[in-house]
Amino acid sequence: MTKRYLSMSALAIAATLTLAGCGSSDTPGTATAPETSAGSAAPETTQDTAAEHNDADVMFAQMMIPHHRQAVEMSEIMLEKDSISPEVRDLATQIRDAQAPEIETMTGWLETWGEPVEPEGGMEGHDMGNMGGSGEMQGMMTEDELAELEAAEGDEAARMFLESMTAHHNGAVEMAQEEIENGQYPDAIALAETIVETQQAEIEEMGALLAEL
Repeated sequence: MTKRYLSMSALAIAATLTLAGCGSSDTPGTATAPETSAGSAAPETTQDTAAEHNDADVMFAQMMIPHHRQAVEMSEIMLEKDSISPEVRDLATQIRDAQAPEIETMTGWLETWGEPVEPEGGMEGHDMGNMGGSGEMQGMMTEDELAELEAAEGDEAARMFLESMTAHHNGAVEMAQEEIENGQYPDAIALAETIVETQQAEIEEMGALLAEL
């Protein structure tokens, strides 16, 4: 009988220890659960913040894409000519190589935001704030002017290109400054700052080249 009572007591103690062990294991698990939830939520918040944008960002991309496209077109017209100086050729190459990738970047933003590359209703009548008004962006060449540039040669072509691209760059700088002041998307603001810096430097370079003609 004594052995039986001892055996029963041992079993009771073992059961108590087992339950206590489970209780201590559950407690840390319960405590760490909120940390896991909070940890997984943080990256989502950061990602959402990075994707935030406003109407100024959308307008900047929609307006700058065709503006850049024309600058690339103007540069390629010059690069097809044999009668231009190496300095003007280098400048045209520089402009084309800088702005073509920026077109792809801005197109990607609009696709990510679910926005059309071209604003609804097209460029005509689109409210562009200080970007030129009347549905036209400041500095853009007309189709007739592009045809004249394509037909020109030598110093005449160089002068036409440099004067037109200077006006084109001034328009881009104004558009970029508008984005810096009113935009929200960090990458768009950073690109606008780059445009202001690089194109103002190119404006000065074109002024020097014009003085030599």
